Order: sequence, then C-alpha cells, then structure tokens
Amino acid sequence: MLEMNNITKVFNPGTPNEKTALEDFSLKVSDGDFITVIGANGAGKSTLFGAIAGDYIPDRGSIILNNKNVTLQPSYVRARVIGRLFQDPMRGTAPGMTIEENLSLAAGRGGWLGSITRADRERFIEKLSPLGMGLEYRMTQPVGLLSGGQRQALTLMMATMNKPEILLLDEHTAALDPATAEIVLNLTKEIVERDKITCLMVTHNMQSALDLGNRTIMMDRGKVIYDVSGDERKGLTVPDLLNKFKEAAGEALNNDRMLLTK
Repeated sequence: MLEMNNITKVFNPGTPNEKTALEDFSLKVSDGDFITVIGANGAGKSTLFGAIAGDYIPDRGSIILNNKNVTLQPSYVRARVIGRLFQDPMRGTAPGMTIEENLSLAAGRGGWLGSITRADRERFIEKLSPLGMGLEYRMTQPVGLLSGGQRQALTLMMATMNKPEILLLDEHTAALDPATAEIVLNLTKEIVERDKITCLMVTHNMQSALDLGNRTIMMDRGKVIYDVSGDERKGLTVPDLLNKFKEAAGEALNNDRMLLTK
C-alpha cells in the first residue's frame, strides 16, 4: 500500500518563479490497484511521480510505502522497489550495453557478460519472446540500436523483472507511433494484471484512462479533484470526464493534447 499524506511541494519559493506543484496532496493506493492519472499540463502529475520515486523531498507531508516511511529516503534506495518508465524511450536503459546485459542489471545479476549464466539467458528469452519484436534473437545487440518502441518494451520488462512494490508509468507510450503504443499498452495491461502489480499510469489519452486499470484520478493545481472507481467508472465516457473536470475545477479543460486524444 502507498499512502501520501498532505504532501506539499513548492519550487523556487520566495522568487517570482515560485510554483506550488503539489498542495496538501493526499492519496491512498491499495495493493493491486491500477490507477490512471489524468490532468492538464502543470497539474502536478510528474511532480507526484517524482515525489513517490524520491526525486523531490516534500516541503510538508509524509509518504508511506508498505508501512515504511520513505519520505526522506533517496531515490537510489527507492529504485530497488519502485519500477518506473518515462515518456522518453531513451531513459531507463543503458544504450552502450547489450539487451542481455541490461536485463541482467535489472535482474540484479550485475549486468556484465561474465556473470550472465545459461539459466539467465533462458529466463531472458522467455520474457522477451511474447513481445513479438524479435528481441530474443538479438540478445547481444547494443540497446542503443533499438527503435523507440523496442526500447520501451524492453524497459517495461526490466522494470517488472523482479516484481516492484509499485510501478510508475509516466506517459510511457506518448512518444511512440499509434500502432507501437497500442502494443506497449497491451503488454503493460497483461503484465500488471498477471503479476498483480500496484501501478500508477499518467496518460493524456482520456479513453485509455477509462479503459485501463480499476481507478482513475484527475488532478488540477496539485490536487486530486476527482477520484472514481467501480461501477461509476465503468459507466463513464470521455465527455463525462470533461464535464467532471469543469465541475470540479470551475473551468473547462483547455489542453489540446488531451482533447485530441479523447
């Protein structure tokens, strides 16, 4: 379980560029939740993920992960139990290392060729084969030579190689072409559901926000303004979400990217 209690994060305090990214933000995430997170640019979505991952120390509030207070814990420590994918496919892998070396690092085997056993390779091939991208035949190829979609699929496999306590997906398909994005989204859904991984996914695609997972939260100005799950969520449409935003935020959603992906 993840608990965020009254988290506030202000950037550049006391300057003309002061920005409150999160304001008294509270959220409880149950084990096995798959939560989609939506909101306009500047709503605080990426800052939320950064706070969970340890990129930022909150000015106020606490973060509890599986009954452990991690509020002041550095990101490199949290990375052992938190899986994370970014919008940029170039992040999350070591481009100069081979596919099998990257997977070995993710598996905690050290990553170097001499430490990779036959059993390791068999496990990696078993993980890669269902992707349908042929990566299992290119195990010794540097990751930097892969396409964006291939790298993002590989990063997803790496992030879930050892089941994380929580998986953070920050618009991880936004930079991919529609066909590849669909493949990676389907793979995401399959892995999260199969392994019962607790997951938060930021998306600008409002239909995906309703189709994936079991719960959707909407953010605005650093707060949750709408939180829906269960039967109420099943009956929602994208126009319903737009109306909910207007009701909760007091203004219509003005974000071309979200409106174009509804």
